[in-house]
Parts: sequence; C-alpha cells; structure tokens
Amino acid sequence: MDNQTILDILTQTNEYVSGQALAEQLGVSRQAVWKEIKSLRGLGYDIESVTKRGYRLNSLPKYLNAPAVRASLNTKIIGCELTVLDSVGSTNDYLKRRGAEGCKSGAVAAAREQVNGKGRLGRIWQSKRDENIAFSVLLRPKMAPSEVAPVTPLAGLAVCKALREFTGLDCRIKWPNDVICGRKKLCGILTEMSAEFDAVEYIITGIGINVDQPVFPGEIAYKATSLLLETGRHYDKNKLLACVLNQLEQEFLSNNLELTSTALEEYGSLCATIGKNVTFMRGTRRVSGMAVGVAENGELKIMLSDGSVVTVNSGEVTAQGIY
Repeated sequence: MDNQTILDILTQTNEYVSGQALAEQLGVSRQAVWKEIKSLRGLGYDIESVTKRGYRLNSLPKYLNAPAVRASLNTKIIGCELTVLDSVGSTNDYLKRRGAEGCKSGAVAAAREQVNGKGRLGRIWQSKRDENIAFSVLLRPKMAPSEVAPVTPLAGLAVCKALREFTGLDCRIKWPNDVICGRKKLCGILTEMSAEFDAVEYIITGIGINVDQPVFPGEIAYKATSLLLETGRHYDKNKLLACVLNQLEQEFLSNNLELTSTALEEYGSLCATIGKNVTFMRGTRRVSGMAVGVAENGELKIMLSDGSVVTVNSGEVTAQGIY
C-alpha cells in the first residue's frame, strides 16, 4: 500500500472517510489502514480520527510535499506527474531516468534535499534539506535540437515573474540563466536534452531557488542570496513552487516555446544585463562592449566600441556591477 494512495483519497474531500471505506477502496485490512495513517502522522500530516466517523485530513506538512503543491497548482500539462523526493542526487538526473522510461511531457520532480545538483559549466549546486526549492520539468516538444535555445530564457522569465508576484521583490534576470535580487544570485536554471540528429526526445529544465538558506559558503557569499536574507521571511515552499509551475506553463504555452516579440519585450524589461558594460571571451581574446538586447534565439546582443553588434550564445559573460 502506498501512502500517496491514502493521501489522494483524503485530499479529495473535506469530510471524514471511514476506516472501512479506506480498507475496501485500497483492498487491505483496517489494521493496515491504521498503520499507514500512523506513518503519515509521523511525516507531519495532521489527520484527525473520530470514532464511528473515520479519518479527515486537517492540514498538510509545511515542508515540500506533492499534495500541498497540487492544492495551488492550476496547470494542464506541467505537473501532470508530480513527484517530491525526500532526497536525490539531482532532480535533472532523476527525470532523465524517468524520461527514458517514458514519463509524460510535463512531469515534475522536486526534492526536499538535493546533494549533487548541477549548475552551468559543470558546477555543483547543493541544497540542504528543507532549505531551498530544487526541481526539474520534463517536456517532449516536437522540435529540432537547434530550436531548444529559447527554453532557458523563457524559464528565466517565468521564474522572475513568479518571484516578483509571490514576494514583491524587484527580481531581475541575469543573462542567460540566473534570477537575481540586487546584485546577487537568487535562482539558477539549467536546461539539458536528449535528442536524435533531427528531433528532440525530451528537454529537462532544472531550477534551483534559494529560499531559506541563512548563509552561503565563503567563496560564493559575495554573489548569492536567498528570500530569507532579502526579506527576513520564511515563505511557504509548496505555494511558491506551485506559483512558479503555473507561470512556467503560461510562458511555455503562450509563446509556444519560442521567444516571441511579447516574450522578448518582457525579458528585455526585466533583464539586468541589458544596458550594462559586459566582457566575454572570443577565442583566446577578452572582448568588452555593451549588452543591448536579446535575439530571438536567446543570444545576447553586444555592441562593440566600433558600433558593430555581435551575439554571444554561451560561455561566461561578466556584467559590470553584477557578480
């Protein structure tokens, strides 16, 4: 018997459900039902029991859990399969395995603890238990690998808009894949894919949001922040994750996974990199210029001192005043 099965039954009603009804629906004994109820209570689920009436779920745990996320989710595709893991190496790697097994487009995996998360350029992003939000979304779009580039900026736009709405903070986007508050990183995004030569099998976008982290290691303390450090508040991670997933679906579907004129306009208005002096590498040469916009394929447009405009699609870009 699966805890989630009992939770599904109890979360579908505000009424009491008798132990006998649960036992019959699950095909187990009433004693087995009681053991599972006891286990759920131990996990933080407030389940009331009344003689001759049965069991009723009064409240869900405050830590990240699937029923609480679903309660605030208003999506049709993203979150169709929603898994919240107690601990995982990487939510991206977990969804790669699920993707190979044939999970649905829109599947989401989140974790209370991520011990081997991935960042850009092979960096490690770790999340202690119940401090932050680490999750990944799998999509199966009908597109060529060369058409995937807009997914990351669209995800950045969605996360930025969701955080602004949920917290009231003046969050901005640092091209290509970070969301910042002030001059410090609040969120990172990494998109990976599995593809044939001319067709994508699936895309996985991993997102890490610093929520309740009170301190950061010395080597990144100067450039990292969290919602707790910025506001002094502890936010409901389940409602926040649902808010981000709702916004992700809106941006992905309304723009058809493309950087439409509307998306580019919004992205430009929220991108802290645009208007800044930036430096980047061209081969072995370091080049400077001013970021002036983002192209339809997600590349950063940079105006050089001679007035010419070049584009950058990968690698490290250092923006003046932003870590």
